[in-house]
Amino acid sequence: MTLLMPLLFLLADESARPPSRQLLTVQRVYVDKLTGGETAAQIRELIIAALENTKLFVVTENQERADAVLRGGAEDLVFTDQFQSQESVSTGTGIGLAGRTPRAGSRLGTLRVGVGENETYNIRERKHEATATVRLVNRDGDVIWSTTQESTGGKFRGASADVADKIAKQLQAEFEKLRR
Repeated sequence: MTLLMPLLFLLADESARPPSRQLLTVQRVYVDKLTGGETAAQIRELIIAALENTKLFVVTENQERADAVLRGGAEDLVFTDQFQSQESVSTGTGIGLAGRTPRAGSRLGTLRVGVGENETYNIRERKHEATATVRLVNRDGDVIWSTTQESTGGKFRGASADVADKIAKQLQAEFEKLRR
């Protein structure tokens, strides 16, 4: 039986190879609709453009011609974070004397001194965050690559565009690693 193992390994088809090695055989990719609503459709378009820019393979609109399909979900959220804080410091002192002075019937009164400070902070910060989880699936339905990317945007780029570029760069890095 041990003599047959190497022979069986040599006769095995390409689908028996580790999934990451199958990535090198992909020439055409179809990007499926992403789950996640209206913003997912926009992120899909950005992912298509980012994959085109890598020049790793042909991105096709015909799923039947594709070697692999990119599937997954994406979401782009805009929300407001609110921070509230209140600080207060106060101090006081007082003196009270009662009695009569040598003058006819005059009284000494009370002296009070107080100091206080109160600060209230109310900060509202608008945030933009995009997330995408995608996988590359071969014709047999096997996942050959996957990633999850998140972004809060960049100085000159929105969160969705940044997520799409991160996905393309991750895929390109995996290709380069496998080619070596």
